[in-house]
Amino acid sequence: MGERKGPVESMGMSPAFWAGRRVLLTGITGFKGAWLALWLRELGAQVRGYSLAPPTSPSLFDLAKIAARVDWIEADVRDRARLVHELSAWRPEVVFHLAAQSLVRVSYQQPAETFETNVMGTVNVLEAVRATPDVKAAVVVTSDKCYENREWDWPYRENDRLGGHDPYASSKACAELVASSYARSLLHESPVGVATVRAGNVVGGGDWARDRLVPDVVTALASGNAPHIRSPDSIRPWQHVLEPLSGYLVVAERLFHGYSGESWNFGPNTDAVQSVSSMADAICAAWGASASWTREERKQPHESHVLTVDSSKARARLGWRPRLDHRDTVAWTVEWYKAHAASADMAAYTQRQIHRYQELP
Repeated sequence: MGERKGPVESMGMSPAFWAGRRVLLTGITGFKGAWLALWLRELGAQVRGYSLAPPTSPSLFDLAKIAARVDWIEADVRDRARLVHELSAWRPEVVFHLAAQSLVRVSYQQPAETFETNVMGTVNVLEAVRATPDVKAAVVVTSDKCYENREWDWPYRENDRLGGHDPYASSKACAELVASSYARSLLHESPVGVATVRAGNVVGGGDWARDRLVPDVVTALASGNAPHIRSPDSIRPWQHVLEPLSGYLVVAERLFHGYSGESWNFGPNTDAVQSVSSMADAICAAWGASASWTREERKQPHESHVLTVDSSKARARLGWRPRLDHRDTVAWTVEWYKAHAASADMAAYTQRQIHRYQELP
């Protein structure tokens, strides 16, 4: 990424920074986008969302009544002219780009759409940023799957080779290269900083995407069924959604103040690097009522067996740390879905979890 100022100081997030800040958030109707929108509103930011309609029903976006809390434009990141127009009209100071086709198995079924959304969508967002002088920070959210997976046992660092076997992983590696090119060439002398952020396997309440472990398990358990688990021996870095989002907020703040744009990993502590089967066991144990799962026997498309990320750079230079251990990550997630099953006010419940997280040491 392009150099702007010196190394990032070791500090955490400054809540006061976000009060009144104009923020544009692509992908606001998605799982991570909805959580980030709620958190930004809690911090006092003025949020405008740009996204397609919620991808699932139910969705956190609908349950938390986010459309009543923010301005939301239903539009596609593949529409460059619309993006340029909306950014020019809103004049955001910070842009978070989360809009994506985010499912590996869907990328096998819809490879062209995956590349169009994840690669050209990123190009379009950065073109809109280029045309909007008010923007001072642009955070492009990619994935831990952007690395060329060697199936080795140690975590990937930010300077490891990018790549991808499946269209989803490849598209995220491409988005990394797009962001790097814009930062180093087209935005190098501008006041806007661009950074990419890569998280581990994110879990938490409000995710109903198909072919993800937690939604598959809790949906089956809530219906009184035993979930079928594919690839139970695969190893993943499980983390609560608020963990990487806290890192994204820190990165945006540093970019705003003129620090250099780079790539950042946000992963959990080593205790949360677990097999799919161990994670499924933990969810079932937290759910109770003798919950259990079974192995899916059908042949599955290729997915990486081992994938973990090294977050030591974010720890050392951003002052970022995971706040939840693996047990709490599972507990918070299962408690959210149980509250939903009990017809709780999920807007208020989700806000309470954000408050709890902010109060953790």
